[in-house]
Amino acid sequence: MGLKMLFMVIERFRDDDMVPIYHRLREGGRSLPDGLEYLDSWIEPNFARCFQLMRCDDPRLFQEWVLQWRGFNVTFEIIPVVSSKETQTVVARHLDPSGDNPA
Repeated sequence: MGLKMLFMVIERFRDDDMVPIYHRLREGGRSLPDGLEYLDSWIEPNFARCFQLMRCDDPRLFQEWVLQWRGFNVTFEIIPVVSSKETQTVVARHLDPSGDNPA
């Protein structure tokens, strides 16, 4: 389609129980459709949530992926994000040359 965007996916595990998800991952992988790329993830110490960084150029791929996980007591929040480095480039154009923000 076009430019690949970054997305932060927040998975919430029912009753903080991620064991069914890990069973599924071990047995069948992430079930990602072609074009949806997993980059990295982090889990809260209490197992309540997983934060996954993913990339794609078509948000419909998330719909396909989420449907693969029905029945596993997990919900998904999918948030488009922009890296800090890219954001600094955008903001820099709005700063005056002295580094002071205009009033």
